Amino acid sequence: MERPHILYLHSHDTGRYVQPYGYAVPAPHMQRLAEEGMLFRQAFCANPTCSASRAALLTGQCAHSSGMLGLAHRGFELYEYGQHLVHTLAAAGYHTVLGGVQHVASDPEMIGYDELLRPRSHSVADVVPGVTGFLARDHERPFFLSVGFSETHRRFREPGPGQDARYCRPPAPVPDTPGTRQDMASFMASVQVLDQGVGAVLQALEDNGLAQNTLVVCTTDHGIAFPGMKCNLTDHGIGVLLITRGPGGFAGGRVCDALFSHVDVFPTLCELLAIEPPDWLQGQSMMPLVRGDAEQIHAAIFAEVTYHAAYEPQRCVRTPRWKYIRQFGDRCTPVLPNCDDSPSKQVWLDHGWAARPVAAEQLYDLVFDPGEAHNVAADPACAETLAQMRAHLQDWMARTQDPLLDGEPVPAPSGARVNDPDGISPQEEPCLVP
Repeated sequence: MERPHILYLHSHDTGRYVQPYGYAVPAPHMQRLAEEGMLFRQAFCANPTCSASRAALLTGQCAHSSGMLGLAHRGFELYEYGQHLVHTLAAAGYHTVLGGVQHVASDPEMIGYDELLRPRSHSVADVVPGVTGFLARDHERPFFLSVGFSETHRRFREPGPGQDARYCRPPAPVPDTPGTRQDMASFMASVQVLDQGVGAVLQALEDNGLAQNTLVVCTTDHGIAFPGMKCNLTDHGIGVLLITRGPGGFAGGRVCDALFSHVDVFPTLCELLAIEPPDWLQGQSMMPLVRGDAEQIHAAIFAEVTYHAAYEPQRCVRTPRWKYIRQFGDRCTPVLPNCDDSPSKQVWLDHGWAARPVAAEQLYDLVFDPGEAHNVAADPACAETLAQMRAHLQDWMARTQDPLLDGEPVPAPSGARVNDPDGISPQEEPCLVP
């Protein structure tokens, strides 16, 4: 089989809040991609923070196994950059190219791409010209092209005529107020720009005769940057868009409802490309789902947070029916620096968010409580399920040698910059770890 090109299209903080997932957030180019390809309704990141999520997808292992326990621009790194996907693909003959944001290294030279396009910024306007220029070249070898856009990271764009705040609906965890509606209108304006970037890159594939032999993997790092979402282990935080199109069966407007984790992307590519999978991979190939040989590849998926702006150790396990979240340490109130500043955050702060208790254990029945608002961990009727979910999580933490099992706080590396968990904003001056 002629190995296809691979286009990895990714955004910041988009969750699933786009048109192909049924939200009133127009994204016509993503919609077309979904109608031509395959959309995963139950795709999840392995860590709802920026660097750790991307590291999980690109190394095929959870964040605490790869070493990316925090943010790359704050001093965290992979244990082994040789475990990054580009090295496995390069050994198989791929030309690897970085065309936008990467966020798994403080310096992209550390990663090992063959070529860096080096846009002036990571916004759509600056990334697209270099990417389309690359696609217009002659390609003697298959390529892996990573195209990362900074949209929809805060700060959002100003709403335009197509984003009237009077008719917007804020995301589910956030109350419907004039301020939160305006915030959502701004998010929608950023999605419009993101979708235009996606469309421009896909059009360049068409224009250069590459579309038929290119596997497109379009996703985001984690949930949107609203309170209760990004950096949280509910589905509001770990649920992500994942749309694929290309050779191997990723076609026809298909929809998959099986649980899928970002750590499954790497092993999927290995199976599709007939590459021997490295021994560090922790995910499963999605190809049985694509071929129709299986309805599920996971009985459960797992996610975690250790550091974002501040230390907030938590882990979760999710099955088709249940979600179990465990907070580690003795903190029982929110870590506010781990929520980006916004009008929506201010609404929560104004109503006493800082003092609201956070349960050490949370159990949610996703059939009757898909919004994960009613914690049933203390319900005697759920005691057996709680024990099973605890055991699932404990087994995964043991198998992956989670440092939290040592019973002590997980230290940040020397030189990392970490906020005080008792602060309010990620913009406050962080502490330098000695």
